[in-house]
Amino acid sequence: MVASRVRWAAAREVPGVKPRPLPKTVAPLPDELLSGWLSRLAAANYCNDAELLAHIEIDTRHGAALDFDVEAADAEKISIAARVDPDTVQSMTFRAMTKMEMMLTAQVPFQSCPECSRRGLSLRHWRRSWAFDCQFCGTLLVRSLAKPGDEKLPEKLIDRARCGAGLLEHAATSNRPNLLRRAMRAVTFGMSLKAVRGDPLFALQSPRPEVRLFCLAAIAAAQSRPLIKAAISSAGADDYVRIALLRAFEREPRLLAAVDHVAQQRARSTGPKTAESHS
Repeated sequence: MVASRVRWAAAREVPGVKPRPLPKTVAPLPDELLSGWLSRLAAANYCNDAELLAHIEIDTRHGAALDFDVEAADAEKISIAARVDPDTVQSMTFRAMTKMEMMLTAQVPFQSCPECSRRGLSLRHWRRSWAFDCQFCGTLLVRSLAKPGDEKLPEKLIDRARCGAGLLEHAATSNRPNLLRRAMRAVTFGMSLKAVRGDPLFALQSPRPEVRLFCLAAIAAAQSRPLIKAAISSAGADDYVRIALLRAFEREPRLLAAVDHVAQQRARSTGPKTAESHS
């Protein structure tokens, strides 16, 4: 059976492609990332990734880029070498993504499953900003540079972040801009409370797990409580937090008005400790 597959692959004529099937092949797993599968393929043939790509005659500098853009000719070379269908090769890449999905997909690994990684696997959903638990084994994903002695985060925060991750996934995959705007506004709010600056999209892929989880939890919190009220209640509306919120929502005059309104109400009910309103 193997010999027949080799003859079938060798018989395929592709202009500019020299068929050279590998001695061994490995079957791709559901949701496996192309670069991860190529690493497993290389290991099965007792070589490293660069040597494998050189054998297939693909520029080794473009190895990681194949996950996002593999040309038809390169997909054909890989398919012949590994004795799989070219469509199977293409299915392991991030192709045909919506704009929202593209925005929320990391270009480089930022988290992984410790259990599956030990088995040499690399799955596509790990790159998604909303990915939280491994879909293959159910293990909580951890940051790529995590160390055994890293501080354990509160279970309550993890549970809320998991809920927020689900809401973010729904917003992205349903292709509803209003839901995504609401989610990203909550992320911006979370960043302001954590005194984190930068693009909210990158905060969702932050190497600091406490920042990423807090931002995901903020998405969940925004569903049940008005965002600004949640900010005032949880942070006590001190000057630093209030300035951060004003900066975060400087383009949202309606929300700024809500900040002032809630702050005024709290000032009347709790006394001088609450921040004064700034018109």
